Amino acid sequence: MSTRYWCETAWVDGAVARGVLLTADDTGTLNAVETGIDAAPSDAEAVPGFVMPGGVNAHSHAFHRMLRGRTHGDGGTFWTWREVMYSVAAKLDPETYETVARAVFAEMLAGGYTSVGEFHYVHHAQDGTPYGSERPRGDASEGTADGTVDAARAHAMERALARAAASAGIRIRLLDTCYLTGAIDAELSAEQVRFGDGTIDGFMGRHAGLTEAFAEEFPVNAPGESFVHVGAAIHSIRAVPAANLPRFAELDGPVHVHLSEQPAENEACQAAYGASPTEVLGRSGVVSDRLSAVHATHLSEDDIAILGGSRAGIVMCPCTEADLADGIGPARELADAGAVISLGSDQHVVLDALRETQGLEAGERLRSGQRGRFSPAELITALTEGGARSLDLPVGALEVGKACDFVALRTDNMRTMGSLDEQIILTATSADVSLTVSGGRVRVRDGVHAELGDISALYAEAFAALEMEG
Repeated sequence: MSTRYWCETAWVDGAVARGVLLTADDTGTLNAVETGIDAAPSDAEAVPGFVMPGGVNAHSHAFHRMLRGRTHGDGGTFWTWREVMYSVAAKLDPETYETVARAVFAEMLAGGYTSVGEFHYVHHAQDGTPYGSERPRGDASEGTADGTVDAARAHAMERALARAAASAGIRIRLLDTCYLTGAIDAELSAEQVRFGDGTIDGFMGRHAGLTEAFAEEFPVNAPGESFVHVGAAIHSIRAVPAANLPRFAELDGPVHVHLSEQPAENEACQAAYGASPTEVLGRSGVVSDRLSAVHATHLSEDDIAILGGSRAGIVMCPCTEADLADGIGPARELADAGAVISLGSDQHVVLDALRETQGLEAGERLRSGQRGRFSPAELITALTEGGARSLDLPVGALEVGKACDFVALRTDNMRTMGSLDEQIILTATSADVSLTVSGGRVRVRDGVHAELGDISALYAEAFAALEMEG
């Protein structure tokens, strides 16, 4: 059996193609991509507008969405925003987190994303006890006091995120995050204790158990039907001591890290290690083409050379970086040095793949006083192929062997009418996403989730679950 979509116009092989027929097999994997087909065959759904590979959201903290529109009243800083974030994190348990994440992932699909890298650090119960275990925080083995393990509750928060992603139909790379210190040489605060594993051995032991459990529960089979993948993340130089960093070079798969988001981070790192965060990572052997640095806002020329020379990934989050007044990172210089740019929505001040993409170019124009710092083709590549590389997922292009993941943008309304081919990437918004398909299946049509229904109702349920006013 197969599923077929005829696209009026689509982004194929880095260019605009007309009359594109996509055929997916019963696993949701593309097995044929044909161009120049004048009309839709009788067994294919006709998709008008501009079709592009599904957006890849390379950096997400799902529960941060619950802060949208709630942290602006008194201005504040990144650090005061963080205190509000901690108050929301304290409300999460596996059941409420699944409810929250389901709504967030559904909105992502409506906003033009079909894959997400979930940078996840809320691992344990509020007191730091691992789910499925009564052992104290920091014990690398999981189990109850008598040495047994409640397998159904082990990794409960991670399972909640995976179930939410699978139910929504978004492809997830769950970036299991190491968070050991509250700041350099400082203990975790009471708000942070549930993020930590005590020691690097504690993290590595839990991470290995998570990888093994997910390989069994969510097997990675054909590209189109493999929705749950595991990766690793270093929360930041503030949260993982430099002596522990070489352990991440031993892991397989992608590794992500918050890098130089705030000047205060750089100053603390320089004071403690006599080097920038990028230099500390480089000395530890972590900087490679498997590493993705998130934000990378406040970098020196030497930092740019280190990241570019290793072909590292860079995940820019323009809407969050603007919202938190973080600054504008040197994306063009990083790309020219050899780094691979991708995009993320981070705290989800908006969940709009087009606005994030436009924000990359807008930031560059404001910073440089020049237009066209990234061409429309480069912007599409950052949103799709760049993110696929960052998360090591079989997506990012409409080609045989990749997952059948795509979004369709309207070309005939007041925002997009008159846009020339790929330049629609600079005019469309999430309001123009008419269709989102992942694994060959329609997930969202005209803003309504095909299986979960009204996304606003999902959020009403999420706010009620957290006892927050929606």
